[in-house]
Amino acid sequence: MVIMVRFVGMPTTHVITAGGTPVTGVTSVGDDVFVLRYSSQQVEVYDAVTFTLQSRLSVPGLDTLFGLAACASNKCLYASDWDNDRVHRVELSGSNAVTKWSVGRGPAGLIVNSAKNVLVVIQGERKLKEFTTHGTLLQTIQLQPDIEIPEQVVELNNGLFMISHMGNRHRVCLLDVKGAVVRSYGGTPDSDLTKMNGPAGLAVDKYENILVADEDNNRLLVLDRSLTSARKMSVTVDGGLKGPFSLWYDKSRGRLYIGEYDGRRLIIIDHLKDFTASQV
Repeated sequence: MVIMVRFVGMPTTHVITAGGTPVTGVTSVGDDVFVLRYSSQQVEVYDAVTFTLQSRLSVPGLDTLFGLAACASNKCLYASDWDNDRVHRVELSGSNAVTKWSVGRGPAGLIVNSAKNVLVVIQGERKLKEFTTHGTLLQTIQLQPDIEIPEQVVELNNGLFMISHMGNRHRVCLLDVKGAVVRSYGGTPDSDLTKMNGPAGLAVDKYENILVADEDNNRLLVLDRSLTSARKMSVTVDGGLKGPFSLWYDKSRGRLYIGEYDGRRLIIIDHLKDFTASQV
């Protein structure tokens, strides 16, 4: 079911409530929106205009799933399989053929980087690994010991990375190309604006503001690229956000996708030019 909530002069909010299991990954290519749910062997495909379910892509062998990314250039999807230590690649050019390769212990979030390769957070090894579209390992970046449970990564225009992580500290960190922490935001888990509790999904807008799914605080935080200040993005949905986990921002359409773990909804904010809006 799709619910639309409209605000005069403000972005439009759509809520997809069907599915019944946590949304652990969301991405899009053109008019297709792809949704990954926890412990499912299918990827749901929605129409980007009507937000209605169009089809399901079968991905046999998927288990515990914590990441989804799409590449328009290579015409494929990538899904991380935490339990089986693999990435699954799904062709989007007709056959929907699935291939897979081992990536290391506990793959979590992943993205398609500026080189059109897939960059995977290897949670169990505290590493970032870059692969070609067909699974050839290009590089490994070892993360510092205090990045205990890395979750998601985004790439900035200057080639540096932002990464979210949990453990003794719950932070978002700016990393250099070798994985060293340049600066960070957060600390011991808490609910005030200087802290986070369960930072998971990340997204970046055209000004390189960083949006964080602060899962256990049931909120989204907007950080500036210098990681010196934060504010809450107010999202108006019934019952408030419930465990926001996965994020995807389609800059070309000005559309933000929020996947909930606890609420099990997909929330879409349309006509969002950047993350500076005070309410959506």
